[in-house]
Amino acid sequence: MPSQVRILPRPVGSFIMRIREKLDQKKPALSFEFFPPKDEIGFWDLYKTVEKLEPLDPTYVSVTYGAGGATRRKTIELVGRIKNDIGIEAMAHLTCVGSTRDELSLIIDELKKQGIENVLALRGDPPDGTAEFTPTDGGFRYANELVAFVRERSKLCIGAACYPEGHVEAANPSADLDNLKRKVDAGVDFLISQLFFDNDLFFRFRDRAEAAGIDAPIAAGIMPVLSVKQVKRFTQMCGASIPKDLLRKIESVEDDKEAVRHIGTYHSTQQCISLIEQGVSGIHFYTLNRSTATRAIYQHINTMI
Repeated sequence: MPSQVRILPRPVGSFIMRIREKLDQKKPALSFEFFPPKDEIGFWDLYKTVEKLEPLDPTYVSVTYGAGGATRRKTIELVGRIKNDIGIEAMAHLTCVGSTRDELSLIIDELKKQGIENVLALRGDPPDGTAEFTPTDGGFRYANELVAFVRERSKLCIGAACYPEGHVEAANPSADLDNLKRKVDAGVDFLISQLFFDNDLFFRFRDRAEAAGIDAPIAAGIMPVLSVKQVKRFTQMCGASIPKDLLRKIESVEDDKEAVRHIGTYHSTQQCISLIEQGVSGIHFYTLNRSTATRAIYQHINTMI
């Protein structure tokens, strides 16, 4: 372990925090999402990045979960260290991709040993190079099946994803909402939305979810634009849209990375201000492992709450 990494003498699971309880409070929960690097150097660089967030006192951070075994082990290790060494509540992602029921049971047991109280249960994306999701033999096809499995075997606080503009594979918005209701009824405690850039889409979705009897609190997923090519690729993959005025602004300065970052940060800040004013339960920042823009937004909006 590199000597510059500070490890605090904190017992495993020395504090307990269920995210649902934080999302039910008047003050919105503010959180960050990271993905685990594949190599050791990247792992410790990310550890130090997360460590620098500790003075900001985020509600929690989440760590994504890849299809490869090495990445999964890094997720478990990283969430354990974030919670038990740094002292920030951590949530691990858990997906159906490439895992049998027995393997998922072992992962759940390991997370509990690390003192992790919160997981985000997802179906997961098809592996690279494949067009369709194919369930592993002995595994699950749908996220609601994974949610029910986790709920049956643990008292973990379970989060799940929702899609203000609909899941890319859903036949229509009504079918997507039916799928979400099925997932929540299986045992979901809270929801985190896919990224979006138009708050009206989120508010309309939130109203529709409530009318459908979905009572889980919904955190809004926010990703500041850092690159024109990158945001176009991400939105195409996840089915989100970019408002025409925002797209026009960033395309006009596409070759100026700093200008794009400035426009993206400003737009996301205005989104967050509006979300807080409209009583959002939480804001979840998709950092892409780059915390500069999200830290700036966080520090600005944290003065409002």
